Amino acid sequence: MVALTPKETALLPNYPNPFNPETWIPYQLSEPADVTVTIYAVDGTVVRQLVLGHQSIGIYQGKSRAAYWDGRNALGEPVASGVYFYTLTAGNFTATRKMLIRK
Repeated sequence: MVALTPKETALLPNYPNPFNPETWIPYQLSEPADVTVTIYAVDGTVVRQLVLGHQSIGIYQGKSRAAYWDGRNALGEPVASGVYFYTLTAGNFTATRKMLIRK
């Protein structure tokens, strides 16, 4: 079990990328934390916020554990193809990555 305990918290590349408007956003936590993933348009506008709640130490990589985004904004409308950014906030940790959505 020790081998499955991440030494650092990290935000990993989303998948599948970029051929599907829905995507999974994997991450790993080195300590328990309240986790939120925020998706931004290229102009910095918040498109969607995924509040994942309190998560324990672990690797959240598979489709059953990674954060899931259905490619829709907060109003439930499908987003346009283009570049988006996603930010993981877990306790004091914050990281941002870029993703491409194509329909």
